[in-house]
Amino acid sequence: MDTMTINAARIIPAVAVPEGAGVTVYRTIGTPVIRNFDPFLLLDHISSDKPEDYLAGFPSHPHRGFVTFTYMIDGHMQHQDSMGNRGDLGPGSAQWMKAASGVIHSEMPQQQNGLMRGFQLWINLPAAHKMDHPEYQEYAAEAFPVINTPDCRVKVLIGRFADAQSPIADPVTDVSYFDVRIQPGKRFQHRFSAQRHSFLYVFEGDGQLRDQAVTLHSLAALSSADETFDFTAGSKGARLLVVSGKPVGEPVVQYGPFVMNTREEIDQALQDFQTNSFVRNRAWIKRK
Repeated sequence: MDTMTINAARIIPAVAVPEGAGVTVYRTIGTPVIRNFDPFLLLDHISSDKPEDYLAGFPSHPHRGFVTFTYMIDGHMQHQDSMGNRGDLGPGSAQWMKAASGVIHSEMPQQQNGLMRGFQLWINLPAAHKMDHPEYQEYAAEAFPVINTPDCRVKVLIGRFADAQSPIADPVTDVSYFDVRIQPGKRFQHRFSAQRHSFLYVFEGDGQLRDQAVTLHSLAALSSADETFDFTAGSKGARLLVVSGKPVGEPVVQYGPFVMNTREEIDQALQDFQTNSFVRNRAWIKRK
């Protein structure tokens, strides 16, 4: 029996959540509906042309125990962190930040009006790497390869697609992350290993994942038996994130921006933050 045709994807509509200093984000992973989808801990989508929705930004805050990946579609976001890194994420650019043992950073809009649109994905780290040295990579839009076919356009943000390799590759998390634009009525097909957890998130248009409808601002999490994305865009076309990663398979204990394996490790993170000993390592990597 063909398991790829009988295992339905789980469809999760985004919900509005206030974050930072009052910014509204649209969250799928990281809600009571789906707390995490190993190794993914959170997916936030910011999309607004109303300045009051985003001008407050995300002032200085800590992270420990995971990787953040930020991808901007429209608008400008400035990054500053406890290691002295500064970056201006513009349209099409992306930032990979391995917080690991501890980072304090801020993400603040660099515009007073206009459309602000982008994503942040949290990726869990295995216990053996949660206290690694932090690392930081930031790349402009033109650094990422794009593959065009008659049916779709694939921007390779992490990992490899066909013969295209992103400048961002992380052997620890082994994540693939694509921005896929599909022409009206056309299909996108891609095969992932059944040992990975994969999802898509539709942020323009709509379509069908095999025989399941996936509407705008909805995430489809594939079951563990599924291996192949087979998505057909609706009459107006579709644009979606296609993401896949290697499960960590360890306990997840989360307290806000700290994600560890035990409650004792969370208590230590809180103590470190409160006693100004949170940032332990100063060996960073930055590439553009």
